[in-house]
Amino acid sequence: MSPNFRLRIYPLLPLLAILALGACSSTPTQQNNAQQTIVNQADDAVTEARYNQSLNALLNQVSQTQEIPIQTLEMGFLDAKTIPSIRKLVLPPSGTFKKNWLAYRKRFIEPVRLKAGRVFLEENQAFLAQVEQNYGVPTEVIAAIIGIETIYGRQTGNFRVKDVLSTLAFSYPDTPNKPAREQLFRDQLQELILLCWKESGGQLPAKNSAQGLNVTSFKSCLNQNSSYAGAIGLPQFMPSSIRNFAVDGDGDGRIDLKRSPKDAIASVANFLKKHGWQTGMPISFPVQESGLSAAKELADGEPQLKHTIAEFIEKGILSPQQGDLQLGGVEPQSKGLIIDLPYPDQDGADQAQYFVGLNNFLTIVQYNRSYFYAQSVAEFAEALGYKNQSVVPVESSQKITSPKGASEKAKSKGKKSAAKKKTKAN
Repeated sequence: MSPNFRLRIYPLLPLLAILALGACSSTPTQQNNAQQTIVNQADDAVTEARYNQSLNALLNQVSQTQEIPIQTLEMGFLDAKTIPSIRKLVLPPSGTFKKNWLAYRKRFIEPVRLKAGRVFLEENQAFLAQVEQNYGVPTEVIAAIIGIETIYGRQTGNFRVKDVLSTLAFSYPDTPNKPAREQLFRDQLQELILLCWKESGGQLPAKNSAQGLNVTSFKSCLNQNSSYAGAIGLPQFMPSSIRNFAVDGDGDGRIDLKRSPKDAIASVANFLKKHGWQTGMPISFPVQESGLSAAKELADGEPQLKHTIAEFIEKGILSPQQGDLQLGGVEPQSKGLIIDLPYPDQDGADQAQYFVGLNNFLTIVQYNRSYFYAQSVAEFAEALGYKNQSVVPVESSQKITSPKGASEKAKSKGKKSAAKKKTKAN
């Protein structure tokens, strides 16, 4: 899904956070099988006329600002259509809907995906190790994201990407955030055009010439499969993320997130690194039973690192070792946030699991704006062998020694030296 967005994290995100796309934009639970026939459905005449008018306006704007021949753009979108079913898929849940962390987790951390994940790790072991060395992102975290997104390419979507993005750009359902969402998808549609233009040999700015453009390749790029929200390939990147963060992992001179596992692996790692991944640091810690009450008071749903680890330890939310780098924790003055993952119990009563999210947790949230998603990635990675603890190089650990610790060592050394001198004097 790279990167992706959600209508909300939990609870509602601030508007600016909602508008910022992550890597992926599809919801894994609703993805369709990539092997099915591509779905395109016409809408009623009035909606279709409004859609065509808005699409033509965008194409003219792109043609003028990017100096791409309008004839080329019109040719690429000649058969574009709205997809009514897409509008239903992006609707927010009903008021009676209850989020269920346990059900969500069970859907993704399950035997089929885990088995496929182990095969993926084995088949790409050498390259994954190389990427981890270059980007600092653990191999299991990369594998977990691709596994949750598409089961390693088995479910990449069955909608034409130009139809998805144009439908959501010009025919978004009537929701309170409709204007913002339509603008978001208009931006992504323009990103798709620029992506396909460049991939097909066109130059930007085009200077009103299609010289060098492979027209067949251009149309094929616009028609490629995507999720119901326009996310593409094994890692489900949105067009803007492909342009900004995708990399050529296999070195063949082009980026292919649909058929090249190496391109997908390197692109996921690059996305996380560019969004602040901290090498050698854990993702999240479960809240101690003794600190549940304190954790509930601090859980405000805002994706911000507000509280120090020392504060969490003082309140009993975390154990002392989780504030110790040498014991797999993090520095006491680093910050985290309380994550509440709700679910209904057998009687329908509201319950929740609580975690302390660290910097790397929020980095994953940038990929897909959902706390459920980020914690699922963390636990999927652990199931594949990831050690959710700090990994501090020896030279770094020596530098981390606190002034107090250093002074204590100096005092101890001084005492031993004085004792030796006294013995010699005697």
